[in-house]
Amino acid sequence: MNNTEKIDVLKKWVDESSNIVFFGGAGVSTESGIPDFRSVDGLYNMKYKYPPEEIISHHFFMQQPEEFWRFYRDKLLLKGVRPNKAHLALAHLEDIGKLKAVVTQNIDGLHQAAGSKTVYELHGSVLRNYCMRCGKSYSIEQIEEMENVPKCECGGKIKPDVVLYEESLDDDQIRGAVDAISKADMLIIGGTSLVVYPAAGLVHYYRGKKLVLINKSATPMDKDADLVITDSIGAVLGVFLP
Repeated sequence: MNNTEKIDVLKKWVDESSNIVFFGGAGVSTESGIPDFRSVDGLYNMKYKYPPEEIISHHFFMQQPEEFWRFYRDKLLLKGVRPNKAHLALAHLEDIGKLKAVVTQNIDGLHQAAGSKTVYELHGSVLRNYCMRCGKSYSIEQIEEMENVPKCECGGKIKPDVVLYEESLDDDQIRGAVDAISKADMLIIGGTSLVVYPAAGLVHYYRGKKLVLINKSATPMDKDADLVITDSIGAVLGVFLP
């Protein structure tokens, strides 16, 4: 089948389903101008004093907060980004009762900005921050107004509510995602290479017979999928926009 025929199959399956879950990764947001980590132009291939994967680790955040925040503000707090067709289409599918949950590895909050309500953020969100001493919450706007290393009024360190390397995923987010995936009658996986664990392992909780993979490149699960569409996530899901 060519992609047009595959998209027709996708439409038919969506029509037949009432409990769809979407599992997505960086490829969902690259079309909004947010760089991913592993492509040729991704963060892992940019040149810094330290490798990006070290900078966004827990030990680096604790030991070298100045360098952490310099990188974080420069590369992860992107201004002017907007939801793209994929985000908007998923929000629409939720509005009409087809999609029950979005499970995302992204930390940009674009699913919620598009209107999605049930979103499990496996790796947290740059929109939330908290004091490690007293727990007070800080918005992204408050963080942007602070200089150098953000500090709470109590004197404690402020940390972005994102999962850094060496940190565990949030139990509530995992439980919610597993519950949604295990009950789904259709699972759409999009914009992810499925190589980041433990997040990628959650898709194995799906027990249905409509497993769809939408990605620009091959993934380790292509052979197990019922439908594989190699194309832009926005171009494919955009067909569901009203």
